[in-house]
Amino acid sequence: MISDQPHRLVETLEGRSKDLEIEFHRAYWDSQVEATPESERRRAELELELRRIKGDPDALAAVEGALQDDIHDPVLKRQLEVLRLSLLGNQMQEPQRELLVELSSAVESDFASFRPELDGRTVSDNEIDEILRSSNDPDLRRSAWEASKEVGALVADRVRELARVRNEMARDLGYADYYGMSLDLQEMSEEWLFDVMGRLERLTEEPFRAWKGALDGRLRERFSTQQLYPWHYADPFFQQTPPDGRVSLDDALQNLSASELCDKTFGSWGIDLGSVLDASDLYPRDRKCQHAFCLNVDRDGDVRILANVVPGERWVEVMLHESGHAAYDITIDPKLPYLLRRPAHIFVTEAIAILSGRLTRDPEWLTNVAGLASSEIGAIEADIRRTKAAHSLLFARWVLVMVHFEHDLYADPEADLDARWWELVERMQLVTAPPGRGSPDWAAKIHTAVAPVYYHNYLLGEMLASQLEATCARECGGLVGMKEAGTLLSERVFAPGNLMTWSVLIEKATGSSLSPDDFVSGLITNAS
Repeated sequence: MISDQPHRLVETLEGRSKDLEIEFHRAYWDSQVEATPESERRRAELELELRRIKGDPDALAAVEGALQDDIHDPVLKRQLEVLRLSLLGNQMQEPQRELLVELSSAVESDFASFRPELDGRTVSDNEIDEILRSSNDPDLRRSAWEASKEVGALVADRVRELARVRNEMARDLGYADYYGMSLDLQEMSEEWLFDVMGRLERLTEEPFRAWKGALDGRLRERFSTQQLYPWHYADPFFQQTPPDGRVSLDDALQNLSASELCDKTFGSWGIDLGSVLDASDLYPRDRKCQHAFCLNVDRDGDVRILANVVPGERWVEVMLHESGHAAYDITIDPKLPYLLRRPAHIFVTEAIAILSGRLTRDPEWLTNVAGLASSEIGAIEADIRRTKAAHSLLFARWVLVMVHFEHDLYADPEADLDARWWELVERMQLVTAPPGRGSPDWAAKIHTAVAPVYYHNYLLGEMLASQLEATCARECGGLVGMKEAGTLLSERVFAPGNLMTWSVLIEKATGSSLSPDDFVSGLITNAS
């Protein structure tokens, strides 16, 4: 029997899922640090059990009924709102639930364990990235790029099936498709989102075309060709600023510890990452997930980072990014109820991660935190700022590919997705599709399967990161090494957790609603 008293209802529903959720997070961690059939099975079993508990229709009805009452306690009301969104997102028939968990778990396991072959030997993502960054051999580059897409063919059919099942679930709840449902559960309007994405596409088109035109000129000269293809760029999806289009800090950061830089960076803001770094798994090995993420295991201080750090700029940036997530998680007010001890929104925590990752291209951070010579950095400061702007510009265009592709995937999972992918890549990134390419390259991006309707949060995060940086500059005199900036972020963004909606939080934190103005202004000013 579910109580009709709001306080008791919240306590009951939280009690049902809290311990299981923590156990699932531990099993998820185990499955990513050591991808074995046993660890994957345990993770899948717990996920299915958790989804069943959160999919209780009686619980949803009780929460919706409680929300009809006049509740004066804002904390209690917010807990009920959060419960409603979680319960609604898990309403499905048992066969749908079992199939979703089975498919998503299998796909994620394949991404964790799959290693393509190149010239007769197994290679890692880091090795492929290194070839695309540094090799001048077009044939080797093409082989490496094609190897990076092999996992797409392995999982594509299951990704389509995931889209079908998710759509069935959404339509059973009265939504047109899973995409629209997901945005609703994220407390976000689809119309608002695509209005923002449209504005960003228009505002970034000319700066991007100019920047990429200059890059392509250098690449044509480097590779002695007039026709460039995806493997001529420096990563499998052309989402990172290539060495030909940026100042490389690999040599400068080569011998510095990424974890120590993170500890020093956040320590200057009054945030101690020691316990996080001690609990983390930071270096590559076989059967370990090759990506990076931060996991808040119990919302009570057990926060961990998984990474695959190798020397150089890229993994310093990744570690700062993931440490931004971790700093947010460990600074949420521990007195908040469990249900509210999480970020206000996915893109708000992404904003903090992006703000932190950007520091690798901040001259002040490079001298004051990384300890590089001020004369060395001063000589290339303008180039560093251009690199920072170019990175955000390039990433914005890449996110637009993902946002529109995912929208189309759920609008029609039976469409020619291979062709649609390349239409979007050519339109947004100005990258020419390989002649006759007929492979599911879209499925080689892990997010399409296991982090559905998520990618727009990165671009919203870029916007908010710029807005927060401007706020810190205005109110604290800057960001790097400024204790006041750490206090501002901790008190206005981190500590409130999910006590209020993202829109209210941003208004309170920055003094204005979310806007692309600061983000776009920085791109146009510095990218050329």
